[in-house]
Amino acid sequence: MTERPEVVTFGCRLNMVESEVMRDLAGQGREQNLVIVNTCAVTAEATRQARQAIRRIAREKPDARIVVTGCAAQIAPETFSAMPEVAHVLGNAEKTVATTWDHFSARENVGAITRERRGNAPAPLLSALEGHTRAFLAVQNGCDHSCTFCVIPQGRGPSRSVAEDVVVAQARRFVETGHKELVLTGVDLTSWGGDLAGAPRLGRLVRRLLRELPGLPRLRLSSIDCIEADDDLLAAFAGEERLTPYLHLSLQSGDDLVLKQMKRRHSRAEAVDFCARLRELRPDMAFGADLIAGFPTETEAAAARSRALVEDCGLAFLHVFPFSARPGTPAARMKPVPSSAVKARAAALREAGDLALARHLGRQVGRRVQILAERGGMGRAADFTPAKTPGVAPGRLFVADVVGVSAGSLDI
Repeated sequence: MTERPEVVTFGCRLNMVESEVMRDLAGQGREQNLVIVNTCAVTAEATRQARQAIRRIAREKPDARIVVTGCAAQIAPETFSAMPEVAHVLGNAEKTVATTWDHFSARENVGAITRERRGNAPAPLLSALEGHTRAFLAVQNGCDHSCTFCVIPQGRGPSRSVAEDVVVAQARRFVETGHKELVLTGVDLTSWGGDLAGAPRLGRLVRRLLRELPGLPRLRLSSIDCIEADDDLLAAFAGEERLTPYLHLSLQSGDDLVLKQMKRRHSRAEAVDFCARLRELRPDMAFGADLIAGFPTETEAAAARSRALVEDCGLAFLHVFPFSARPGTPAARMKPVPSSAVKARAAALREAGDLALARHLGRQVGRRVQILAERGGMGRAADFTPAKTPGVAPGRLFVADVVGVSAGSLDI
């Protein structure tokens, strides 16, 4: 067996899971002296950072063989194979196949991901994710939607679901190895099950995991699409305390015309109603969201409606993305908003997010919360609120009183 290689990961939680799978598979394969760069393509900046990292690795480790994979490599393999620092480029389908790591037969091994239909069960089953206290379970991959700004379907292919039994087996392994929190993740998490026999919904999977893993203290969902949330999932939030009261929503805009231009499938009112309904079912719910600033066709009035959405939905945790035109997407052909306006709107959205987070943190003072300690002297409450945990061992789940707030985190 070779040494487990270094893996540099960009982007989403699904990439983090796949990085750990590659680390295991490459450690069992015959290829030697590898550094793997797992790229992201969601923005031009993410791709730029990956190229920068590749050059840095080559300077620091001149004898290493750099293998580049991930969405940016899938979409534009020639960009990376043209870099003299890169030894091999792997596609997203190929990177988690064991035989890939036995022998690199070509400089590029990138298949047509848009025709990928096989299962997405990561192998081998993981016991932990290096550097992470929480365990991430990749249960879905790919996307069947066609949002005009998004290049990810080109990098991930069509939606594919991991079979229920495989998900439960991986979750059980994580619980057996001592993890207190599991996070279900995917490219389009709420589409899980659509390609499986009987087309089960995400709510059914969540309920089964909680039923079959009574020793699991916390189950968390990563980013979801509010319009796809099924009734069983909402009922699980209402009745299952171990399902953490936090959702990160893929909202993107608070303006109906912009949402239509984006080809999103929800309206502003549907997003607001979804948050209100969930809060009725689970009063301690907290929400985060992805929002794009400066999408083509966005006016100042539309940008103001996005800022107002922060309060109307009760959002506490924002990921703000200045619009980044991705080659090959319909939005890249639309008339752009001036870059100065994009930057100003992104800054205004972030300011609204900072104020919302401050209000959320302030409401926690005096409460007793359950915290999972992570690395670096920090942890997370069940509703994802960050808390300082100095001197507490990573992985410990405990209850504490909130005595104050500082530096954007709870003091206990």
